[in-house]
Amino acid sequence: MTEKRQFKAIKGTRDILPPDSTLWNWFEHTARDVFESYNFRDIRLPVIEEAQLFARSVGIDTDIVSKEMFTFQDRPFGLEGPKNFNDLDRYIKEIEELLSSGQIPNDEDNRTTLGLLKETTADLDLVLKDKKISSLSGEFFQLFYHIDSLRLGDELVLRPEATASVARAYIENGMQTLPGNTKLYYMGPMFRRERPQKGRYRQFYQIGAEVLGQSDAPAIDAEVLEMLVVFFKRVGLTRTTLYINSIGCKECRPQYVELLREKLREVKDQLGPDSQRRIETNPLRVLDSKLPQEQPIIAKLPRISDHLCAECREHFTKLKEELGLRGIVYEENWRLVRGLDYYTRTTFEVTAEGLGSQNAVCGGGRYDGLVELLGGPPTKGIGFAIGSDRAILSIQEGGKLPHLPGLAVFVAWMGQAAYPTAVNITRKLRTAGLAVEVPPEEMKFKKSLGLADKLGASYALIIGEDEVASNTFTLKRLADSEQKKLSELELLEYLESERRGSR
Repeated sequence: MTEKRQFKAIKGTRDILPPDSTLWNWFEHTARDVFESYNFRDIRLPVIEEAQLFARSVGIDTDIVSKEMFTFQDRPFGLEGPKNFNDLDRYIKEIEELLSSGQIPNDEDNRTTLGLLKETTADLDLVLKDKKISSLSGEFFQLFYHIDSLRLGDELVLRPEATASVARAYIENGMQTLPGNTKLYYMGPMFRRERPQKGRYRQFYQIGAEVLGQSDAPAIDAEVLEMLVVFFKRVGLTRTTLYINSIGCKECRPQYVELLREKLREVKDQLGPDSQRRIETNPLRVLDSKLPQEQPIIAKLPRISDHLCAECREHFTKLKEELGLRGIVYEENWRLVRGLDYYTRTTFEVTAEGLGSQNAVCGGGRYDGLVELLGGPPTKGIGFAIGSDRAILSIQEGGKLPHLPGLAVFVAWMGQAAYPTAVNITRKLRTAGLAVEVPPEEMKFKKSLGLADKLGASYALIIGEDEVASNTFTLKRLADSEQKKLSELELLEYLESERRGSR
């Protein structure tokens, strides 16, 4: 007998259920409205990408690439591993055909591994013929090792972020030929294998926007930040702080990084294991450390603002002037470096109250050179990603939830003669854009109103023998029990005006 098992969501993932999903839909719809008012347009990206896309763009020494990506190997359709020793010849022949046709990577590593697999198979065949059973274990180990070492396809990942994907799409689809700047926004799930905590999941959601083009004018950066501030105000996230910084360009940043590395080596013994490792791999990330014992040390480190080249210093000064022109309040944070290798010059972050130490709800910056790094033409770029999970959590914990649309009308019909009328008016109300629930079976009047109340309906539309006979409807507002008799036309006009007024 098969044991019954209760399946649960994988650790670090969760179901977003009503009514929370209604809040999520409103949050995303508001983002679309705001972003499109700034002439950004929606881009839909695949959740699966090549691992090398992120290794090259995000940086192989970043935590995202080195620790957190969900990776798997692609493989040709229909290829099956050997079922037993006698099936090895079939498997090797199939691998040779796929290799020669390019359906699996025809590189030196794979060719060498295939040769070793064929040699081991031949040796094992001789051992079996001579019945030297004591020699089998080592041969079998080598056999399985070579089979496992074959690279049957590209290494793929569930995307950990989307900026690299946008850059890849920009190049692949020749979007540099479009007029003006290319302004794109996206929303959807991202995936990182990290420790789940408050507002942080392994499958999490982001809303982001990117501007790609030939200009790096500070006014572009300022408008992106203005759009972000407008959006957060629109969704009621008012207890936020915008931090900005400049991390220099390819001319001045490397010199600062080497200076920082030199100073960090002097205090290496006072740092934790992660920061010690990052001294050599990515010293800027040390500035991101949240360990209390490291804060006094970091406070004494050189600041990048003191080591910017003249062009970067001018760019940052003009950015602050542009923000002042738009009335945007901000704070400078010299430690704001962001965790990804592709950032240059402007970096920014938005934090919100009520989320503990992990309080960032949005981060972004300028990434001039990313498109070129990925094989595209020289292109300037800037963008951000909002952590939807954390932002919505902050809205919920702030206690200022928006009025969200729910069930507008519950149709309480009684008697089979009333059922056709109930179905007909339900269809017309839904066509008018109202959410309507009509019971599939007849219910007693009191039970029907009780269900309407539990479902959170604003109105109960009562249809009985009297209403059918007089060709009218009784509309009851459940909040105060006020009732009125209305014709069909009056009913539709009244509910439409109520719907417009509740927006």
